[in-house]
Amino acid sequence: MEHQSVLVVDFGGQYNQLIARRVRECGVYSEVVSHADAMKKISEMKPQGIIFTGGPNSVYDDASPKCEPEMLELGIPVLGICYGAQLMAYMLGGSVETAPVSEYGKTETTTTAVAEASLMMGDVRKVSNTWMSHTDYIAKVPEGFVITAETPVCPVAAMEDPERKFYATQFHPEVLHSEEGTKIISNFVKKACGCTGDWEMASFAEAAIRQIREKVGNGKALCALSGGVDSSVAAVLMSKAIGKNLTCVFVDQGLLRKNEGDEVEAVFGPDGPYDLNFIRVNAQERFYNALKGVEEPEAKRKIIGEEFIRVFEEEAKKIGAVDFLVQGTIYPDVIESGLGKSATIKSHHNVGGLPDYVDFKEIIEPLRMLFKDEVRETGRQLGIPEKLVSRQPFPGPGLGIRIIGEVTAEKVKIVQDADAIYREEVDSYNDGELKKSLGQYFAALTNMRSVGVMGDFRTYDYAIALRAVNTSDFMTADAAQIPWEVLQKVMNRIINEVKGVNRVMYDLTSKPPGTIEFE
Repeated sequence: MEHQSVLVVDFGGQYNQLIARRVRECGVYSEVVSHADAMKKISEMKPQGIIFTGGPNSVYDDASPKCEPEMLELGIPVLGICYGAQLMAYMLGGSVETAPVSEYGKTETTTTAVAEASLMMGDVRKVSNTWMSHTDYIAKVPEGFVITAETPVCPVAAMEDPERKFYATQFHPEVLHSEEGTKIISNFVKKACGCTGDWEMASFAEAAIRQIREKVGNGKALCALSGGVDSSVAAVLMSKAIGKNLTCVFVDQGLLRKNEGDEVEAVFGPDGPYDLNFIRVNAQERFYNALKGVEEPEAKRKIIGEEFIRVFEEEAKKIGAVDFLVQGTIYPDVIESGLGKSATIKSHHNVGGLPDYVDFKEIIEPLRMLFKDEVRETGRQLGIPEKLVSRQPFPGPGLGIRIIGEVTAEKVKIVQDADAIYREEVDSYNDGELKKSLGQYFAALTNMRSVGVMGDFRTYDYAIALRAVNTSDFMTADAAQIPWEVLQKVMNRIINEVKGVNRVMYDLTSKPPGTIEFE
């Protein structure tokens, strides 16, 4: 079945995948494509709507990314956001200039009188906060356009030409800081584009299993299973499709959370409910030796990744002939790796082609077009235990980057024990209600040692940092207000129960300027 769709055309914006997520939340399928490939994708996909993303450039610079003029002549509704709005104005005869006053962050925006008749802005509150991020502005709208929103310093906060089905916002409606943003995107998708919302996750698992079965046939598949949400859901999809023709290799690199290796084996091992071949490789000492003396976070990431490949390669060679390699790649990985415009934030994606160490015919990525929340929903449909499906994001390098400085077996045990206490207390507080409100929470081991007093003795031990954030999209995050009684109990338990720790701190840093992880 072909679904209605809205294509997101990327011009280098940091929120490209967030726009696609917002569209899918409206029940409409969406993909992100580079502006250079957009016309070809439009021809293949035949979308009901197009959204131009933001971007860091100025549209009047010769080197700035543009789209083919034909894209604005297709009769398909187009929404331009930030740079996308300026590009629309520039290409249609308006004028874009350096703004007298730049706007960044939360900005009070007011709709104009003509907005009352707008499909996109008609039911938006007269005054609301939006999220701005621009140094240029639309100084003059193209002929046929009307202004539907403004701020004290931005005369064109939103504009549209309903006759030609063009809509634009200088602000970012996809960011939750824009109070009416969800409504604006829904109005564009459903009212301006006429989409009814036929994209449902309920049918995804069944269709994916059928497609895998058709592709693999009697072939053999090999999956690198981390026990995380993505690889677990991919493995179960494959298992339901091809059974014992799937082999899962689980590499325990000694950097997992407390007891996690055994928990993964309990679900996927020989006593678990799934029909597959499970191999566990206990390589803890090998990874600790490889990390000896290494302190820089990116260096640790690369060493852990490379060592994992070596271990996986050795196991793959023992297994023998395998036709397909299974990866738990999800859509954000594809976007960040495939569009090639984003700055390197961290090294972790397994996207980009077949590895050269084993002779596979093809890679199978059954979750390639899903966002994380869609992966979780698929896992629930497959009957995967909720504890695994709803588990928090965990970095590919594991605790290696939640330990500041050199990684040792002693430090791993410290952070495992402290993290287990923290998660246990958060999970049990208020019948689990606190846990539900948090985007991510964990304990990290700082490289700081300080003097403490325990009983009649002075100590010189490590400090643990507790982290908890509220976030809806993991692109921005605020430190969560954990109840004081929880923090007090966690602190007491960690200091009393975890050898080598005499101080516990709580990290109040938001993202930005920090990252969610502690490295």
